[in-house]
Amino acid sequence: MTKTPIPKRLKEARDRADLSQTDLGIAAGMDPSGASARMNQYERDKHVPDYQTLRRIAAVLGCPVPYFYAEDDTLAEILLYLGRMGDAGKTALLEALKRSAVEGDISGP
Repeated sequence: MTKTPIPKRLKEARDRADLSQTDLGIAAGMDPSGASARMNQYERDKHVPDYQTLRRIAAVLGCPVPYFYAEDDTLAEILLYLGRMGDAGKTALLEALKRSAVEGDISGP
């Protein structure tokens, strides 16, 4: 099985939200009798949640889905802040990044 950053990110986000595995699982729509076990398996990398399940978990935790796939801690933190920004803020940030690329500070796509 290929290791993913999902277990680490999931535990970090759940701890930040101060939720138990059971509470998170139930809030994400899992059957209460198995919510804790499923979340525990996700955090221990025994199973990987499918995309739709991860979307529900992300919504409960207030994280963008890409956060859970970020291998780099700094990128994960950036994604958390991006997830909290509105469309106008994201557009302004994108334009600033594009300007930096044109000025030679970073390379573009």
